[in-house]
Amino acid sequence: MEYRERKSGILLHPTSLPGKYGIGTLGANAFEFVDFLQQSKFKIWQILPLNETGFGNSPYQCYSTIAGNPLLIDLDLLQQDGFLSSEDLKIHANLFNDSSEVDFDLVVKHKMPLLRSIYNVFRLNASAFDDYIEFCNYHQQWLNDYALFMAIKEYHGGKPLIEWELPLRLRHEEAIDAMYDKLILEVSFQKFIQYIFFRQWMKLKKYANDRGIEIMGDIPIYVSMDSVDVWVNPQFFEVDEELNPLQVAGVPPDYFSETGQLWGNPVYRWDALEADSFHWWHRRFKGAFIMFDRVRIDHFRGFSQFWSIPAGDKTAVNGRWVDALGHDLFSSVCDHYGNLKIVAEDLGLITPDVEHLRIRFGYPGMKILQFAFDSSECNCYLPHTYDYNCVVYTGTHDNNTTLGWMHEASESDLLKATQYLHCTPNTFVSSLIRTALASVADIAIIPMQDILELDETARMNIPGTVGGNNWKWKMTNNQLKSIKTEEFSLMNQLFNR
Repeated sequence: MEYRERKSGILLHPTSLPGKYGIGTLGANAFEFVDFLQQSKFKIWQILPLNETGFGNSPYQCYSTIAGNPLLIDLDLLQQDGFLSSEDLKIHANLFNDSSEVDFDLVVKHKMPLLRSIYNVFRLNASAFDDYIEFCNYHQQWLNDYALFMAIKEYHGGKPLIEWELPLRLRHEEAIDAMYDKLILEVSFQKFIQYIFFRQWMKLKKYANDRGIEIMGDIPIYVSMDSVDVWVNPQFFEVDEELNPLQVAGVPPDYFSETGQLWGNPVYRWDALEADSFHWWHRRFKGAFIMFDRVRIDHFRGFSQFWSIPAGDKTAVNGRWVDALGHDLFSSVCDHYGNLKIVAEDLGLITPDVEHLRIRFGYPGMKILQFAFDSSECNCYLPHTYDYNCVVYTGTHDNNTTLGWMHEASESDLLKATQYLHCTPNTFVSSLIRTALASVADIAIIPMQDILELDETARMNIPGTVGGNNWKWKMTNNQLKSIKTEEFSLMNQLFNR
């Protein structure tokens, strides 16, 4: 019999960790969470994209495909390094409490000026500066452009790329050189932020790996229009000569939305990517697998065909399917890097060509248990239909919590679910978790909200919407301490996870 390694994990974005400074960070609470995973015998920590967020605080709308989110930098670790006083920390901590929601605007308002003050102290520390210079040299391929992009953006009061004056938007050499000279300190500060972020992240990753915990990261298929990626490589995107978008991404109308979803990200010029031997994508994968041990690729369907919508449309109705070159891309990636640990997010309208692409490269797809109990039909999300090579979830960051799903389910769907799980509504959440862990799927992932059995108020995101409570959910210290690790440890042992 073929031996297959079985693992389980928890989905929790670092911003949702407990934290006394208004947001989860890469500090003590993150290390304690790794300890919790080890004690509970979970072996994977799945997170959302770690990049610096732009519009709507969404980790899927970022200024860079590589740069880290400075809001995740931990202040206590900086105090230990001698860049902050205990009084500085006390003043900052008094602005927040251990709430169940992140106030991104308040965190930005108080954290970024503090990081600038730290940078001014750091610049006077010659011994630490050598390490910083080494980091800048190693990452110069992406870091120089990113730092200048963010410095110019700051100079323009946060205005998006499309509103910059044309010489800067189009990277005219004279305009770029003049702005670099003018903003050299701000450019250096932006590099410093990344130096600190990567230093803290890699320490946390090593701590996790040393304890047998893998990190599963996330690669969004698309980039933000307001990003350094479009600014530096416009030839790879459907934009005009002034960087105005021509075609944008989304998904077509379906059962859930009569007008589809209009995401607004620029779609790719796959012929240009191919002509460049997919080097842009190679850099993304290389960067991702430095940061993570395993990677989930968002909207895998778009590597076979993508829904292309005329820029300026108010809905996704007038889009059309366009062929992508995913087979050629992944063949090239395999030739360069071998068989990477990739998970394909194959949800939504999946056609045979998408399945063929996933199976061709051996990537596990995703099974969502909340999708399994449509009483009107039998479907591929019911556990008895699984093959081994998949990742099963109770739900994802785009779903309601399982308790929230139960509250909103129709009577017939809930009846089918409780009959299938052989449980009552009172034990539904724990039964669904147990079913995921017991399934034949090689990997089972449980969102932290389901571990805590939280209701719909703890939902992370509602797809196709902006603002509201999206991305704001945050766990409290008391919630983490309330989890009975021995119960999950026993289940993971029973089901050979």
